[in-house]
Amino acid sequence: LTGVLDDCLCDIESIDDFNTFKIFPKIQKLQERDYFRYYKVNLKRPCPFWADDGHCSIKDCHVEPCPESKIPVGIKAGSSNKYSKAANNSKELEDCEQANKLGAVNSTLSNQSKEAFIDWARYDDSQDHFCELDDERSPDAQYVDLLLNPERYTGYKGPSAWRVWNSIYEENCFKPRSVYRPLNPLAPSRGGDDGESFYTWLEGLCLEKRVFYKLISGLHASINLHLCANYLLEETWGKPRWGPNVKEFTRRFDPAETKGEGPRRLKNLYFLYLIELRALSKVAPYFERAVVDLYTGNGHEDAQSKALLLDIFRDTKSFHMHFDEKSMFAGDKKGAKSLKEEFRLHFKNISRIMDCVGCDKCRLWGKLQTQGLGTALKILFSEKEIQSLPENSPSKGFQLTRQEIVALVNAFGRLSTSIKELQNFKVLLQQTR
Repeated sequence: LTGVLDDCLCDIESIDDFNTFKIFPKIQKLQERDYFRYYKVNLKRPCPFWADDGHCSIKDCHVEPCPESKIPVGIKAGSSNKYSKAANNSKELEDCEQANKLGAVNSTLSNQSKEAFIDWARYDDSQDHFCELDDERSPDAQYVDLLLNPERYTGYKGPSAWRVWNSIYEENCFKPRSVYRPLNPLAPSRGGDDGESFYTWLEGLCLEKRVFYKLISGLHASINLHLCANYLLEETWGKPRWGPNVKEFTRRFDPAETKGEGPRRLKNLYFLYLIELRALSKVAPYFERAVVDLYTGNGHEDAQSKALLLDIFRDTKSFHMHFDEKSMFAGDKKGAKSLKEEFRLHFKNISRIMDCVGCDKCRLWGKLQTQGLGTALKILFSEKEIQSLPENSPSKGFQLTRQEIVALVNAFGRLSTSIKELQNFKVLLQQTR
């Protein structure tokens, strides 16, 4: 897998080097810090599209929620919009009740800040959300320690998994009715009309619709890579041994096994990496402000986490072959606005499909990765709002909840891991030949 990616001026080798030597070691460290390892998620939301076909009973599908006592006090006490120390210094019960009512009000703040918080509560930010967010106040929402629930092969497959991916590809990716071939790579083949004619059609789509398909395909490839790299190789005397499964990797990505499609799927993974990398470089000014504190209640830890995050942002800005999102939605204003809204609603629908995944661990990581990508898209389309942020007060127009921040970093961490695992599989394949 080499050469320049379609729809951007970036080559695979540059991404490999940049990821291996700059990003991967730092993002790994960041994901281990308390602020980023605890993710609040509701794994009990019913599937909104079809009757639930029962949850996966395989033990590796299980997610172990984190006991309240283990959650850092600053994370536990904060409402979804509170990521700064000032916003967490509640003194009275009344303040807490008021904060709950408005979702983001805290009486220890100045009147000016209070007004800004009230504006946030009134501001209908659903217009810039690409994801359906879990209600963190729901009794079913629980904190999960991501380090204790790693994404790996669980054995979840069959009709339930197929239905989820089929719904994502067939009902949400854009395609004209004249194309009969299923977009879903898991679908059975339809004779000779696979391969090149499908991609000729894809190239004929407008950039935005092409990008949408590539993002979904890239996410699918990344998830498949994680499963191949962290596979249950054997279980002897109740001691499981996890590791890379070259045979499974070959089945999913080898050109001969996939009618030439495996390398295309992997290229879409690189494309997705570029999109999320671009979002990280664009959101840097939001976090560079002194008012933003990655608050857990441990001052030393929080300062280190922020310093590491800002260091990663410096690296993302230094990358010289970014995707240019200005090329998207750049036509006539009315058409561009309507296309952007269609793009947003299709993606929001995909985030809702994650509540139909029957395996809890797959659902957890599916929700986190779609939310991370949704947050990246929200950032890319909010450039003006980010540039005009006030330095020392909460921002009204653009804000990120802690849930979105954690999803953004961990989703990009997963892509960084995928590209690193791909290097590993290249070495393993050379050894087996």
